[in-house]
Amino acid sequence: MAALRVGRVDLSRRRIEVAEAVSEVGGAAVWGTPKGHGRRSVPFPALLATELAQRCQGKRPKDLVFTSAAGAWLRNGNFRQRYFDPALTLIREGRSDSDDPVLNVEADPNFPVVTPHDLRHTAASLAVSAGASVKSVQRMLGHASAAMTLDVYADLFDDDLDAVARALDDQAAASGRGRDA
Repeated sequence: MAALRVGRVDLSRRRIEVAEAVSEVGGAAVWGTPKGHGRRSVPFPALLATELAQRCQGKRPKDLVFTSAAGAWLRNGNFRQRYFDPALTLIREGRSDSDDPVLNVEADPNFPVVTPHDLRHTAASLAVSAGASVKSVQRMLGHASAAMTLDVYADLFDDDLDAVARALDDQAAASGRGRDA
């Protein structure tokens, strides 16, 4: 997301085009293509559209969507130290003394320690639980093949077998061939 440019956010279709990546090597930004060198389109839910629109407002298509307070590219280490890790601490320890209801959360000491990259697995999990096919998840994550997606995320599709059984039952009942179990 550090390399996301305004022109790659399609608010009307709720898609983000992943076409560029940035990493830090020896303190310098190294810009290039995403892993696998392929572009991909990633959907986002409507609940994020307003926030993304605000972040893009007043910016040119080549401008970065997410920047540091100084307007520079967002370094992973700085982002983790300033925002991500404190958010995890807030979730784990809780807080009830803020005027901002978003910052008032119940403590959850069992909340796992996660990294920003772990959120990729969360996105895949949410997509699968929303009914996304293996091919859709493959395209969203930029995997070279559906087999690779299944190798990494096979555990997410375990419930699919129950859904298949229910769908077969429904189909049989609708055709008049089903019988009560």
